[in-house]
Amino acid sequence: MPITPFLKGQAFTPEATKAMGAAFERACAELGLADRTTPAAEIVAALIIEQAERGERDADRLWVAVLKIYGERR
Repeated sequence: MPITPFLKGQAFTPEATKAMGAAFERACAELGLADRTTPAAEIVAALIIEQAERGERDADRLWVAVLKIYGERR
């Protein structure tokens, strides 16, 4: 499942959206979130979007940051 359903009208460049989608898929895989419709997957998507809003556009840095933040909030 791509990250686009979680964007809720937010506008990002195609390149940013692609990086966010890759980060979302990788983070969900790392966390064992096979069902991308769970509240946990929604949290992961929100964290990726938050990092992208702050200017991060690199997929690797996005997923690493999200795993760190997600782990801290658990």
